[in-house]
Amino acid sequence: MSEKDPKFVVLQFNECINNRDLEGLSNLMAEGHVFIDSNDDVHRGKELMIKGWKDFFHQFPDYRNHFAIVESREDQVFVIGHSTCSFKPLDGPALWTAKIEDGLIAEWRVYLDTVENRENLDLKTDV
Repeated sequence: MSEKDPKFVVLQFNECINNRDLEGLSNLMAEGHVFIDSNDDVHRGKELMIKGWKDFFHQFPDYRNHFAIVESREDQVFVIGHSTCSFKPLDGPALWTAKIEDGLIAEWRVYLDTVENRENLDLKTDV
């Protein structure tokens, strides 16, 4: 078991997203990394996601995540915040969860910020 604080791992991972740092993202992903987008589409594998992030950064160079609340429950981290991007569907409030294994991101998931999703994740519901 890693001594890294799960919240710190998530904050590092997000910093890599915001800085378009593929090497940093790669170093923080578990080999069996899973990414689940807000449409519930599942993308499995570290190598697939490195390519996925590279393509994403190329398509949306101004995309950034801004976290307002970061809360951990054991090895799972819950985030409330918003993204900014000139592509309007990616601009606005969002929720994220991350599962941490051995100090690495095993799963990164994005949710639409809805009352229902907040209730399902046991987060503050005052949207």
